Amino acid sequence: MGILEGKRVLVTGVTTASSIAYHVTRIAQEEGAKVVVSNFGRGLSVTKRVVQRLDPVPPVVELDVTDTAQLSALAGQLQELLGGVDGIVHSIAYADPEKAMGGKFLSTDWADAATAFHVSSFSMVELVRACAPVLQPGASVVGLTFDGTLSWPAYDWMGVAKSALESISRYLARYLGPRGIRSNLVSAGPVNTLSKQSIPDIEEVDLAWIKHAPLGWDVDDQDPPAKAVVALLSDWFPKTTGHIIYVDGGVHSVGS
Repeated sequence: MGILEGKRVLVTGVTTASSIAYHVTRIAQEEGAKVVVSNFGRGLSVTKRVVQRLDPVPPVVELDVTDTAQLSALAGQLQELLGGVDGIVHSIAYADPEKAMGGKFLSTDWADAATAFHVSSFSMVELVRACAPVLQPGASVVGLTFDGTLSWPAYDWMGVAKSALESISRYLARYLGPRGIRSNLVSAGPVNTLSKQSIPDIEEVDLAWIKHAPLGWDVDDQDPPAKAVVALLSDWFPKTTGHIIYVDGGVHSVGS
């Protein structure tokens, strides 16, 4: 019996097989969970193809977290597919790499910064609200971040959005706690995902990570952060909320 036996989980942000969310889905299913995944727009057809590699093949729903109609329809879809939700994985982030990243911090317009905040941060609140009618007592909400306590080369407004996400998770922990619902984040080191490839000069961060991680770091291994997400979805952390689990090889704990 796996640690997610009987759990029903929504995993957002599954795009390609390099997505951390894809590996969360795979491991969650291996641990006994019934999973629904989401994507939207042009990425939806890619998601539908890539999940064919999984056994069982999870249902795919369209969800644009900036579309109020799709958010309103989500609970009904999850009720039909799962009968309720015991876990939510927020793996959604976007900032325009040409306008809000790559060293353009001082020239970014509010509209582009607002997009980064809306999609990458505030969407976690909207996702929880959308799922509220089917979210079960004792459920777990888990998001993915990238150490928002520091500034990183090229990361710019996405870094600011991740800082906001970390604060949002703490407030979700406060307000969901009375229902027994937990909210935590996994802070992953850099891994080679589709979204990461669009960040200008991000290789500088990769090289620093590989050099300084006490446990070493493999930018092509999505399993360590995915396993941490699955562990937080389980009942093995029943009194852990508002917390950030660092899965980064130990880089957050050392000086340069």
